[in-house]
Order: sequence, then structure tokens, then C-alpha cells
Amino acid sequence: MRTGLTIAGSDSSGGAGIQADLKTFAAHGVFGMTAITAVTAQNTQTVSRVLALPPDMVTAQIEAVLADIPPDATKIGMLATSGIVEAVASALSRHHLRNVVLDTVMVAKGGARLLDDEAVAILRERLLPLATVVTPNVPEAEALTGLSIRTTADLERAAVRLIELGARAALVKGGHLSGPAVDVLNDGQTTIQLSAPRVDTRHTHGTGCTLSSAIAARLALGDDLESACRAAKSYVTQAILRAPGLGKGHGPLG
Repeated sequence: MRTGLTIAGSDSSGGAGIQADLKTFAAHGVFGMTAITAVTAQNTQTVSRVLALPPDMVTAQIEAVLADIPPDATKIGMLATSGIVEAVASALSRHHLRNVVLDTVMVAKGGARLLDDEAVAILRERLLPLATVVTPNVPEAEALTGLSIRTTADLERAAVRLIELGARAALVKGGHLSGPAVDVLNDGQTTIQLSAPRVDTRHTHGTGCTLSSAIAARLALGDDLESACRAAKSYVTQAILRAPGLGKGHGPLG
């Protein structure tokens, strides 16, 4: 059985974070493991409290997993503090992990800030070059690149800029723009647009977590990067269409 590690925060409502990652791994037949970075008190409407774990505890979880069940792919999500970003970057450097998907979680769906400016800077400098692919949405890509993103052409420019900043590949997600849901993948050589019909729904909690963990799962199963991104985007579209209709805010996927 292929294995996947998620280094991310816990979502008490079950729609995002490690809960979404583990569900997505399982749906792909991948055995999921975790290194929890933070515990959140949240639901589909708001994040009411965040408790970040000590960086050495995050490191200890990663080391314990790697000593026994090496992951075929690793997804990185919410990192919460600059100390945790440093700890995760150091672990990745020591162990040369492959198939690393970096989901640059900075703001929750409800608007809560999940990463401070210092941590964003360290993420850009230390983690970006260690990832197989980075998967920012529009606000995250703007924060990382300093560019203003309003069009698909802007998505392409942002992807190029992320490569210039050291990323090996970038999938810049266009969900915040109008029109069809277009994401742009740049692998350092070519630029590809991945498009899907936009689903008119409020049930989008955990879409970013689910997409990045689906990419990681497909990479663990042996897909190349483009195939993994295409399959993951299709998976998320179907998960949105199959949303169970739970919660009073941004509901979870199915």
C-alpha cells in the first residue's frame, strides 16, 4: 500500500486540515499519517481559536513517522508559526522527502489569518524550494509574489514568478476569479491551464486541503505531476458536487 504524510492543522469540524487530508488519502487507497501543527476550534462559519503546537513536537511527529513508515508523498498545509515553518523546512532538508505538495495555507475560508508575515517570509525562502509543487490560491499567490491577480494571464505570471522564487513547480488556483474554475500549472518549462465548470455553491470548506492532498495521493500512486493535478482537480469538482449539505456556513465537501 502507498503511504502519505500530512503535516497540517486539525479542523474540529472535519471539513479541512488533516481530517480532509486523511479522508482524501483513504478515498485514493493511500494510507495516511499525520504530523499535527495546530489544533483549531472551528466550524463551517468561523475559526474561534487556534493553538499552535511547539515546533519540537511537530518535528518529533515527523521523525517518528519517517523512522517507521516512510511516506511516498507528503502534503504540507497549515503551519501556524514561523517556528513551525522552520522546523518543517529543516526536517524536509534532512530527509530529502519526495513528492512534497506545499499548500500555502494563510487565511481560513471564513477570513481568519492563519500565518503571520514573518512565517510567510520564511515559507517563501526555506520551504518553497523544497516542494515538488506549491498550490496557492489567488490571495496566497499575491502574498508570495507581490503581484496583483485579476485574470488568467495574471495566474500565469504568478506561476512564473513562483518558479523564479525557487519553486520547482506551481499550481496557481483561480477559484477566487470569475468565470470557469481555471488553475494554472507551471512545471518550470511549460504552462498548462486546467479548467472545470464553476459550481455555484456555498459548500467549499476544505477545497484547498482536499486538492493538495489529492495531488499528493496521486503522486504517491505513481502519477506524473500534470496527471496528478488533473486527477485531483476532477476529484475536487466531484467532491463539491457531492457535498452533503452540512453546516450553516461554508459547508464541507463529499
